[in-house]
Amino acid sequence: NLLLISKFLEGCDYQLELANSGEEAWELLQTAPGKFDAVLLDRIMPGIDGMEVLRRIKQDAGLKLLPVILQTAASFPEQLAEGLRAGAYYYLTKPFDREVLRAVVATAIRDGAERIVEAQDVDSMRLSLSQLKEASFAFRTSAEAHRIAALLSSLCPAREAAHMGLMELMMNAIEHGNLGISYAEKTLLIAEDRLHAEIERRLALPEFADKIAAVKLTRLERSLLFTITDEGDGFDWKPYLEMSMERMMDNHGRGIAMSRSISFASLEYRGKGNCVDATILIPEG
Repeated sequence: NLLLISKFLEGCDYQLELANSGEEAWELLQTAPGKFDAVLLDRIMPGIDGMEVLRRIKQDAGLKLLPVILQTAASFPEQLAEGLRAGAYYYLTKPFDREVLRAVVATAIRDGAERIVEAQDVDSMRLSLSQLKEASFAFRTSAEAHRIAALLSSLCPAREAAHMGLMELMMNAIEHGNLGISYAEKTLLIAEDRLHAEIERRLALPEFADKIAAVKLTRLERSLLFTITDEGDGFDWKPYLEMSMERMMDNHGRGIAMSRSISFASLEYRGKGNCVDATILIPEG
């Protein structure tokens, strides 16, 4: 596996550190916590397994923002959900090919760098926003969605899970809603690592220039309600609320189900599918 991954990533501008066991991986991470930009982690390893390494990463203050790509032969919904609950928001199901691996690694590194900057910006604002009762934000671009999701998730009890769920819904509003990128098109764009470029290309087209998505926050007595809307034609959301074995090997298509399971107490689409209400509970105290 290590040799295969190294060969697949040849020619990319990455410096790889290889570990043969969970213990060795954890020692590398602790020795130089700021050195790494992403972790490609096998679920099954000698010694402590990948899930334990993942839990340790996400519980460590210096490592918790590090993006983790969990690679596994497991293809059952509950096993995928376990990894995502533990903080692995990027998944590779074996056997994977070279282009999919490269695309997922590039996405994880880019997202990880953005989240570190966002977290630094948001920390200084969180205290003043803690008493916010209602707010609305408009967004068109991926960068705007990232910044707003970072801000809103900072108000939530489980910040990492909230950020993942909000980003999934907000990016759906941009990609599938306003820009009309179909499921099949996204599959191909991710495989070729062209999704970000295609989003930017469509945003510049006249037919999409005036389309806006929005997220509204409403603070209720014991919950936070997030309402995300877009100006697209909507979609049939029902098949995406649950994990599907038919889509298990796809390079996307699990985000709504994972958000519903991990990020939100409830997730409800309205109308034709271009408006969704997501609720996060606030524990007492």
